[in-house]
Amino acid sequence: MLEGPSFLVSRDLPSSCEQETEWIHNTFRVIEHANNKRPLEVEEVAVLRKSCKLSDAPKEGETQINILDRSLYFNQSNDQNHTGDQSDSSSLINQLGRDISINCLLRCSRSDYGSIASLNQSFRSLIRSGELYRLRRQMDKESLAVGTELLVFGKEIISPVIYKYSILMNSWSSGMEMNVPRCLFGSASLGEVAILAGGCDPRGNILSSAELYNSETGTWEILPNMKKARKMCSGVFIDGKFYVIGGIGVGNSKQLTCGEEFDLQTRKWREIPNMFPGRNGGSGVTEMPAAAEAPPLVAVVNNVLYAANYAQQEVRRYYKDSNSWVTIGRLPDRIVSMNGWGLAFRACGNRLIVIGGPRALDGRVIEVNACVPGEGTPQWNLLASKQSGSFVYNCAVMGC
Repeated sequence: MLEGPSFLVSRDLPSSCEQETEWIHNTFRVIEHANNKRPLEVEEVAVLRKSCKLSDAPKEGETQINILDRSLYFNQSNDQNHTGDQSDSSSLINQLGRDISINCLLRCSRSDYGSIASLNQSFRSLIRSGELYRLRRQMDKESLAVGTELLVFGKEIISPVIYKYSILMNSWSSGMEMNVPRCLFGSASLGEVAILAGGCDPRGNILSSAELYNSETGTWEILPNMKKARKMCSGVFIDGKFYVIGGIGVGNSKQLTCGEEFDLQTRKWREIPNMFPGRNGGSGVTEMPAAAEAPPLVAVVNNVLYAANYAQQEVRRYYKDSNSWVTIGRLPDRIVSMNGWGLAFRACGNRLIVIGGPRALDGRVIEVNACVPGEGTPQWNLLASKQSGSFVYNCAVMGC
């Protein structure tokens, strides 16, 4: 059977605060250590230093003082008649002020939000309010699953179930229900919303219905039906519009070659003929049942759609204006899949990520490769590899 999902959390964003550090260095003078520090000060410094690494190299002729070393003095008053416990906690990092504190924290990975929230009540309130996430998304134009939530769809005994993980609360919950429970659907997220289209209901009927999930309100909204019912399809957002690609239709043993575009403003679907033409096997290859093949392996980087052709080991780029595909290069070497299963092809920031690997004597090697797509041939860089004793059929990839 299938293994549980694996998650790749990529840290695209800069993990340093060099600009703030340089500015602060020239602004504040060195303050000697005091004996009236709060008990949690040293722990806070360690957590922040781990979450937001700073440049270690001072400029010539300067004494190295970085922003986290100054955190040792956050609660020390410049007035000898005051103690550190009287500092204004609303400013977060007291001597920096709230705005600069947040500007620094925006450079931290969202995987560190839990550690940051553990520092004190002020940091915890900042994380749980969602303010840091909203500012970061405005700066970086990215999303994690749906807003600050990760949704996991599955089945318990005989009934469908949805689990929700909140990155702000660092907790799991269940009990959410779609209007039409489904599996094998196409989906994608854009900021705080996600659209799920098509799939199968619990009785195996192929669906044309679609729903929109809003993570801020926790509600599901029924959307107009697609032009065609389809399952095992893929979904992406391009230029603010949702696209569903490929899949298997009703009474059809072949994959659908058409796609559909949903405009969130007009709330209407538009069919796109031959948006995903042909099968991955190409000419001369024995055709297999459509259900044996993985859903289309597609990813969007900078509003450009890319697809992985597992059989021919190619990467293709989609040109929306001409509704055409052009091969731009090869997939990473040594990538092996089973009709597309076992291969993850996703976007993370401005990079394409491919997860897969070769067979080995005692199982598989899982490799993570990345490239920054452009006009030229993709140049893949191996980020990591790991020996695996079993085959991973499918995995989910999300940004940091």
